[in-house]
Amino acid sequence: MSLPSPGGLRRLAVSAATACAPRLVEAFRAAPEISTKRNAHDLVTVHDRATEDELVRLLGEAVPGSRFVGEEGGARGEPHRLEWIVDPIDGTANFAHGFAMFSISIAAAVDGEVVAGVVLDPVNGLEFSADDAGAYLNGERFGAGAAAGGAVGGAAGGAAGEPGAESALSLVTSYPSAEALAVDGPAALERFGRLVDAYATVRRTVSGALELAYTAIGWADVTLGVDTNPWDVGVGQLLVTRAGGHYLGLFYDTLGPERRPAHLAPCYVAVAPGRTAPTAVRVLEETVTARRAAGYTR
Repeated sequence: MSLPSPGGLRRLAVSAATACAPRLVEAFRAAPEISTKRNAHDLVTVHDRATEDELVRLLGEAVPGSRFVGEEGGARGEPHRLEWIVDPIDGTANFAHGFAMFSISIAAAVDGEVVAGVVLDPVNGLEFSADDAGAYLNGERFGAGAAAGGAVGGAAGGAAGEPGAESALSLVTSYPSAEALAVDGPAALERFGRLVDAYATVRRTVSGALELAYTAIGWADVTLGVDTNPWDVGVGQLLVTRAGGHYLGLFYDTLGPERRPAHLAPCYVAVAPGRTAPTAVRVLEETVTARRAAGYTR
């Protein structure tokens, strides 16, 4: 059985996410039962598990034999050229606390490379998707290759796009998390302080997939991530690059990223089209270098 094209995989991902969205909208702010996984900062609800199971069912029916890697269920299925990387609720803490900043994230990887996917914000009606042809918001192309004067697009240009105007940019990050503070100690707070000083605004929205989607379209200028997982960044990194932005992924070992897919890198800086973010890059490189020296392997 031949695999669907990247465009076909994008449409399948959009269809599956759209089918699961109404349940999450109904459950949002309805006091879901909350439990924890690794620690008190790592939340999960019954809706995370139920949504992942439904996504696996829908996508498995669409492409029989597919393999899945999900935040809740781990790896499912036998080895296959097509692997769906699924986060049923990216931003569970936001979902659980009634903050409308969460999404369904589905990435389609063929032979280990992400080629398509969707980040769907069900509450705000925002459907970010990407394939080999480009990046889309609610079905309309944006970024590199989009038609001039289109209905959607980022706020590229102006002061934020001029060399040396890093102080006019906005940055989103979840660093330092409680886990990062335990690993990096006071250095993490010093690095965060440098980010706050360098950028016009620094926000901790705790929703990696949407942070990257916002960066791809230019609603945010920079995203910095540390200790991420493939389901956090699978679609987001593709959105950024398809839109014409830049994505720097770093690994804790020193083998180099050249032959490894970007979505496997645990640390990254993503920059919207037309921007540069040297301070964020330095902070990321310092963090990774220090952890390497300490023998950190995650």
